[in-house]
Amino acid sequence: MPQTRQPADKQQSGRWTLEIAKSRFSEVVRRAQDEGPQHVTVRGRDSVVIMSSDEFQRLTNVGPKIPFVTFMESLDLPDLALERENDRGRDVEL
Repeated sequence: MPQTRQPADKQQSGRWTLEIAKSRFSEVVRRAQDEGPQHVTVRGRDSVVIMSSDEFQRLTNVGPKIPFVTFMESLDLPDLALERENDRGRDVEL
């Protein structure tokens, strides 16, 4: 029995070919906002993901940055020595 193909504009949920994503960009954006990330393929391989701004912010929000020494001290590692010695190196003959 011959295999029936879906129409070219019928997409799997959240998956678009580049050509169709370009021609229906408004729909891709709407679906990214309403349904979640939309995957765009180029030559049959995943290429990019279009997602809502809120989702992007959620994924990239790393919180406030703190100084490295403060972070290390917050780990409460008993053997961690954060003090530097006053050693200025050694004399070298040139």
